[in-house]
Amino acid sequence: MTSDVTFPILQFPPALLLQAQGVRVAFFDVDGVLTDGGLYISEAGETLKRFNTLDGHGLKLLQKAGITPAVITGRDSAPLRLRLQALGVEHAVFGTEDKRPAAEQMLANLGLDWTQAAAMGDDWPDLPVMRRCALACAPANAHVEVRHAAHYTTQARGGEGAAREFCDLLLVASGRYAALLAGYTL
Repeated sequence: MTSDVTFPILQFPPALLLQAQGVRVAFFDVDGVLTDGGLYISEAGETLKRFNTLDGHGLKLLQKAGITPAVITGRDSAPLRLRLQALGVEHAVFGTEDKRPAAEQMLANLGLDWTQAAAMGDDWPDLPVMRRCALACAPANAHVEVRHAAHYTTQARGGEGAAREFCDLLLVASGRYAALLAGYTL
């Protein structure tokens, strides 16, 4: 049986889409959002991370839609930098627990303000950014305080498609989702 994949089946509540309409930059935490939050450490002390390809494609789609993906993370690692480079993510701050000033600087550099920003985080260090953005999102397995502060909690867990779900929400709100999907169904 075939289906008409040119017509999107993905839907979000209208009030949530209105809240996300003006978003031009999306801030992402890494551990627990773009990864499952687990840290794999080799005998040599090398930190390994597992990234989800659905999430990565979502970041690429945001860029195609004119929404800037930005990463602000408390950790820094070579695998993370390689992954972001492969995805074309140009705006990132590594190794900071105080994420609000980093986000404010990125907004200033992009000529944007908090009303044009969205954020996805999973733990307390993400709250200062999430609480200022027009739209805040949390993965299903985020800390309870973060889920409470979020306007939307994904069905997926961090590192398992949660970031893609957030990206899809922003794409639908921007009005670009259907056209982007159609480009893959020809």
